Amino acid sequence: MAHIYLSSPHMSEEGYEQEYIKEAFDTNWIAPLGKNVNEFEKELPAAVGATAATALSSGTAAIHLALKAAGVKEGDVVFCQDLTFSATANPIVYEKAIPVFIDSDYETWNMSPDALERAFEKYPNVKAVLPVHLYGLPANMERIMEICRRHGVAVIEDAAESLGSYDHGQHTGTFGDYGAFSFNGNKIITTSGGGMLVCNLEEEKAKERMKKVLFWATQAREPARHYEHKEIGYNYRMSNIVAGIGRGQLKVLKQRVEKKRQIFAYYQEHLGDLEGISFMPLREETHANCWLSVIQLAPDGPVRPLDVVIALEKGDIDSRPVWKPMHLQPVFAGCDYIDNGNVSAALFRQGVCLPSDTKMTEEEQSRICEIIRGLWK
Repeated sequence: MAHIYLSSPHMSEEGYEQEYIKEAFDTNWIAPLGKNVNEFEKELPAAVGATAATALSSGTAAIHLALKAAGVKEGDVVFCQDLTFSATANPIVYEKAIPVFIDSDYETWNMSPDALERAFEKYPNVKAVLPVHLYGLPANMERIMEICRRHGVAVIEDAAESLGSYDHGQHTGTFGDYGAFSFNGNKIITTSGGGMLVCNLEEEKAKERMKKVLFWATQAREPARHYEHKEIGYNYRMSNIVAGIGRGQLKVLKQRVEKKRQIFAYYQEHLGDLEGISFMPLREETHANCWLSVIQLAPDGPVRPLDVVIALEKGDIDSRPVWKPMHLQPVFAGCDYIDNGNVSAALFRQGVCLPSDTKMTEEEQSRICEIIRGLWK
């Protein structure tokens, strides 16, 4: 039997990616500039409703340059969602700023607006806020934005896992001042690696900010005949080949979201009756892309998360724990944490991410469910 992946690259059956890659080779534009880069920077913001965008080498690079664009400097405090991958928090440290981690709530699994309110009471001079749309579940951006606007603070959405998700018809990544998307190999659409920073400010200001982001992303080279540098720059630009893959993948985004949601619904139908099992929350007013299907196992239930992981592993099937919260990571020891009942730690301890590969067949998903159900017998 073939190995079942958690979430692997899925190129379009129509071969859209190959067409754009071939054009890049035929015209000899394989550098980090060219038609594919230019068009991808138009097509993705058009798809999500953003004002302007810059194509970059990763979602991490997008968060990093968003922090710089928001004016974050050494010693500034940045509120960051606690339950996330470290790539959300690492760029804060790149700029020698101070991360303060905000707990989640059970309603969204994302940044708790109540904890955020308390964080502002403790740190009134915070420079930026970094919520995440975990596993494609939209955060409560209505409340988060209301709180942040009241305090006049920049909002940078980590939408790395949530491309194609929306709340009340508005796409994630477009509520805040900036939104960071990832096209890593395991994401809902992939360019093998790569990311995009979108800006949602007024059009002229957005274009101005993205022009500065592009400057930083191309080694901050000044417009001189020789190589002149007045600022530190980065090698963060997306290549024309990678952008071509992204343009092709964008054409099948809706299909991928539909398939991910079907996978989640299948798990609900075939595992939902098991004692002590629950699923990540899909709120009525949102449309989550269900990038990964995640279950929770009751602490006093008959099966532990590790039991599920090991049983699937023996069947040559991928799974993994929920993200370990940032305040529990050794590298961030000593950083402050605004608690909301330790929700992030509880979700980590009791959670399992199940295979959510869009190439997975119904027979393979049935095998996964049979293995899991067997743990209850």
